Amino acid sequence: MISNKDLGKKIREKRKQRGLNLSQLAKKIGYTSSFLSQVERGIADPSITSLRKIAEAFEVPIFYFMLDKIEYNPVVKRGDRKSLRFPGSNLTFELLSPDLKRNIEMISARLEPGAVTCEEPLTHHGEECTLVIQGSMEIQIGEEVYNLEEGDTIYYFASIPHKITSTGEEDLIFVSAITPPDF
Repeated sequence: MISNKDLGKKIREKRKQRGLNLSQLAKKIGYTSSFLSQVERGIADPSITSLRKIAEAFEVPIFYFMLDKIEYNPVVKRGDRKSLRFPGSNLTFELLSPDLKRNIEMISARLEPGAVTCEEPLTHHGEECTLVIQGSMEIQIGEEVYNLEEGDTIYYFASIPHKITSTGEEDLIFVSAITPPDF
């Protein structure tokens, strides 16, 4: 898992590559310059919502900040997966695909019982297909709500606001294929 310091460093590097100062980025994403400064210095932990807004401002997937600059290898060993867990969150993501330079991205997620992926439904570009590996899921897509159990799948356009809730008594584990890579 990437440290807060390394995450902050990558955000700072990308911000400077885009020619933005802290105030400009803060205005673009609706957060304060001081919060962004703390994130860049590894002092503050960004939530999934704030990290998604930063990634959207840079037009990169969230996992961009988690990846090392390594040569392409088509195999991703279980212990080598890039993972993302937000402090205070009951949600963990793992990147199953080797990188974000392909036409599809595979992620797995673990969500504790009663936890949600985000407070407000989120959107991103592309299409998504999700398979429930373990547990029970409620997924809200727009105004519709669907309940899925182990082995069930759902396909949807990710541009429609969506969020997932773990509704079972055990951790919810699911795998999503997302195209184009945008998480």
